[in-house]
Amino acid sequence: MLEDIGRAVGLMLVFEGIMPFLSPRRWRNMAQVLGTVDERSMRLIGLFSMLLGLGLLIFWR
Repeated sequence: MLEDIGRAVGLMLVFEGIMPFLSPRRWRNMAQVLGTVDERSMRLIGLFSMLLGLGLLIFWR
């Protein structure tokens, strides 16, 4: 199980690095916009992201 978690973290880091690698200017602009988003909206975005990820994991299982 620890091996699977390591692979999942590695894959997540690859996906997280794609945007700053391909378009650093857009990534920086997006980070600035995210800095202006209120906490409630940020929590809803995080919740939606977690539920979507969980749904994909269940679907592919």
